[in-house]
Amino acid sequence: MSPASRHAGPILHLRGHDTDGLRLAAILIRPESEACGTLRAGTTELQPRRIATLEGLAVWRFDLRLDSADRGYRFEDRDYPVETDLSGDLRFAFLSCNGEENGDMDRDPTERDAMWERMRAEHEARPFAALLQGGDQIYADEVTQGHPLSDGWPEDLPESTSAADLGGLAAHLRRGFVARYMRGFAGPAFGALAARVPTLAIWDDHDICDGWGSLPSEAADSAVGQTLFRVAREMYLLFQHGAVEADIPEIFADPTGAQLGWRRSLPGVTLMAPDLRSERRRRRVIGEAGWRLLETPAPEPERTFIVSSVPMLGPRLSLVEAVMWLWPGMQKYEDDLRDQWQSRAHRADWRRALRAVLNLRARGPVTVLSGEIHLATRAEMAAEPGAIHQLVASGIAHRAPPKGYARGLGWLGSLGEGPLSGHPIRILPLPGMRRRYVAERNFLTLERRDGAWSAVWHLEESGKTPPLPI
Repeated sequence: MSPASRHAGPILHLRGHDTDGLRLAAILIRPESEACGTLRAGTTELQPRRIATLEGLAVWRFDLRLDSADRGYRFEDRDYPVETDLSGDLRFAFLSCNGEENGDMDRDPTERDAMWERMRAEHEARPFAALLQGGDQIYADEVTQGHPLSDGWPEDLPESTSAADLGGLAAHLRRGFVARYMRGFAGPAFGALAARVPTLAIWDDHDICDGWGSLPSEAADSAVGQTLFRVAREMYLLFQHGAVEADIPEIFADPTGAQLGWRRSLPGVTLMAPDLRSERRRRRVIGEAGWRLLETPAPEPERTFIVSSVPMLGPRLSLVEAVMWLWPGMQKYEDDLRDQWQSRAHRADWRRALRAVLNLRARGPVTVLSGEIHLATRAEMAAEPGAIHQLVASGIAHRAPPKGYARGLGWLGSLGEGPLSGHPIRILPLPGMRRRYVAERNFLTLERRDGAWSAVWHLEESGKTPPLPI
């Protein structure tokens, strides 16, 4: 790691909100030999707690509370403003796919983080109250390279593994994960945002490995696969939530940690995200712990945003699955298609999820936020008393796929889909656009102004879309 990437923070994580204000965690990452100063929240001086030491780095955490009068905190002689009055106008940012499968560590930071710089400018113009991260915050696909046990995984499985060998593999994987997380945290735009905007993150496959959960069971359940998942989970908790295993009951909906979905209630709005990776199998998207989160409404659901790391309202990808075996070479995309709610293998799960969203819609407006596909698009599902919106913003750092890919998905989207009778799904163009899918890097802003919500996509080439009322 370069010297610059051995320091990160403060990074804020949103723990909750109640009548006493915002509950936050702030983490600092520094070389083990360096001390960490104190943090002042209001009139309270807080001491840091070291929650982890790895790869020569110490991870420190402050647990703090800010009421609406505090307007921020002070750390090591520097003030950091934070939006603490959440009762009126409100603004969120949503992003996904912060990296690429191959060579991401070697990219020019100016090119890679260009959309982060735009997001920072948006925050400086009108501050965000929360930063919602929809999956693939890192691309860990290459961490298995360079170790004899995992070099050929998932296709090649070692015939035997000892505890010592697996311990060596875990150390190798941990180094790779730490380097990738620190690369992301070292970016000046991310750092400026994360120190001032509390984040909430859900993971997706690349935070573990490409296609995790849709891989053959013999690979996922192997000693190598389980070591990879265990290390990825440890790193996800630490870097994306500022947490360790003991913190799980406080942070996540399932106190056992079998499912890392979460729910947060803010004034007039509920944010929730089922974990679509921890319980996933080739014929299952989530298990019963995940269903409990998705099927249990919030006490006061004035407005619900659901983060689904893969799009919940999508085109008829089952048609592609049905014919992919006719073309040589198409089989390599089987795991990508199996990853989607719309896969033929997940039809029952998909219907159950849509019924759960319809039940939430009966209690208040519902918007699904999704990423994963490296494109921008939107969809609606017919419902009473009004449509359910899905907003897809994918690829804040991942370069856009070819325009032909977007046109092909647009053709599938034109066919329509209706897995639940009476509730057709339509894939629709973004405001001001002709095509259903836009192949540009992008992120999304969500805004409540005078009680009304709207969404704006920020596209790398086309700029901002007109606001979409939701």
